[in-house]
Amino acid sequence: MKLKIAALDDDKPVRVTVELPAPLHRDLVAYADALAAQTGQIVEPTKLIVPMLGRFMAADRAFAKARRTVPTMSSPARAPRSTNT
Repeated sequence: MKLKIAALDDDKPVRVTVELPAPLHRDLVAYADALAAQTGQIVEPTKLIVPMLGRFMAADRAFAKARRTVPTMSSPARAPRSTNT
């Protein structure tokens, strides 16, 4: 079995609080267990959310096209705009 998520990068995070439905959390825990069995690396299930979300967005062709064609969409390299006026 080859999982789509491999080793995790160690980046400085931005804190986001999210409530997950219980079934999704159980699946996330099961995925972390499968990853640990495959790689020998024990991973906190919540650490999988970022790479999974990133991979999902990177694989979404419609999103990639929209990002290229809509100049106001922020890109990962662009700094957030200030809300101060």
